[in-house]
Amino acid sequence: MKSMIRVRVSAAQAHYGGELVDGAFVLQLFGDCATELLIRHDGDEGLFLTYSDVQFKAPVYAGDYIEAVGEITEVGNSSRKMEFVAVKQITRPDDPNLAPSAMDVLDEPVIVATAKGVCVVPKDKQRKG
Repeated sequence: MKSMIRVRVSAAQAHYGGELVDGAFVLQLFGDCATELLIRHDGDEGLFLTYSDVQFKAPVYAGDYIEAVGEITEVGNSSRKMEFVAVKQITRPDDPNLAPSAMDVLDEPVIVATAKGVCVVPKDKQRKG
């Protein structure tokens, strides 16, 4: 089972010079994927217990289109192990002579972050099998 979210990063998310977005924004997308996965799997939002092996691989800027995908990889009694990947699909071109509104669809998506996580849905909250 997979969950996918695609968003355009707003200028409000830019916290650093050059409209660079902090990594916490991508982790929020991973959290949203996890929530959807838990609802679909268990009928409950559950709780995010821990992230591990978080790797930020490429910068994210305001205006980028980011796609985050999460997948349940292992199901325990109440724990759900998951893996996440976020890719950049659309970004601004490097050419400063182009209009600020110019955007490029990337031939190959660029991985911007990966992570693993564990979520928990208490047995008394699980409504699906």
